[in-house]
Amino acid sequence: MLTTRQPVFRKFWHAVMPLSMLEGGQPQPFTLLGEAIVLFLDAQGQPAALKDRCCHRTAKLSKGRCVGGALECGYHGWTYDRGGRVIRIPQYEADRPIPADYCTPAYRCVAKYGYAWVALEEPIAPIPEVPEFDDPAFRTIFQFYERWATAPLRALENSFDNSHFSFVHRATFGVAAQPRPSKYQLVERDGGFHAETVIDATNPPAYHRVSGSTEPITQRHMRNAYYLPFSRRLDIEYPSGVRHIIVNAFTPIDDGHIQLCQWLFRNDTEADCPAQLLIDFDHVITREDKDILESTDPDALVDTRRRGVEFSMDSDRPGMLIRKQLMELLHRHDEEEVHR
Repeated sequence: MLTTRQPVFRKFWHAVMPLSMLEGGQPQPFTLLGEAIVLFLDAQGQPAALKDRCCHRTAKLSKGRCVGGALECGYHGWTYDRGGRVIRIPQYEADRPIPADYCTPAYRCVAKYGYAWVALEEPIAPIPEVPEFDDPAFRTIFQFYERWATAPLRALENSFDNSHFSFVHRATFGVAAQPRPSKYQLVERDGGFHAETVIDATNPPAYHRVSGSTEPITQRHMRNAYYLPFSRRLDIEYPSGVRHIIVNAFTPIDDGHIQLCQWLFRNDTEADCPAQLLIDFDHVITREDKDILESTDPDALVDTRRRGVEFSMDSDRPGMLIRKQLMELLHRHDEEEVHR
């Protein structure tokens, strides 16, 4: 699936950039679904997103600077508000009106969970709820903001595939002697599904503070949730009672690249397990996933000769359900467009 060729994905919110990247006052470029955009903070300190192109001489606005909550083009100083309207032309006399059509496209942009989220068109679904972000029982750790050479569908399928643990993650938590995947309980819902399973995981001394256990093999009760189109929430609960909750947004840059945005929530304290240890722990695991995913074809279709096998393997069921729900979304959108 080539994501840039599916207009419906423009109608969802996508996590684009940590707000901390905008706090220095410099406009920041980003490519979302193949669209070059620029982000900055407006006069109220809220994130704004425009097309990264000046309407004057087509220079990239990301080469400019922020001035008083507006965005000044670095070529001739034409200045834009968050709505994309030109509000200042230095070459004009002070009393000369600026035509209303002097503008560049503006996109919907909001701040949530420490990130700027952007929808290129009117969104048809809200940003997924992450209740732990405001829950005092959990601490929030901003883990990763990385560009991966893969597609969001590939990353999603991998995040639900528990049959790769014994191979891709054999150096970390995978149990090499148990290659058969555990069974999933799947519950489909509007806008996604819930997938629950329990797996065994190796637990070497270096990971004892992560799991809250000293057993050489521990269990992970995994409550995995998928949210259309490219987000997931993985709630890992250990027998110790420690919960390790990962939220991912696999933001599509173009047809072959994503921006991995990852938050971590824990119901323990810094004294129990330092944040840097948790970042390092999950970073090794994500490196393993990144390496194998970047070796795959981001747009490959499922081989029809293996379709029966895919459905018979329990670990493939979530991936097939992701594909089913995405196809249904695309079909609904196409039908709506026909009847407009």
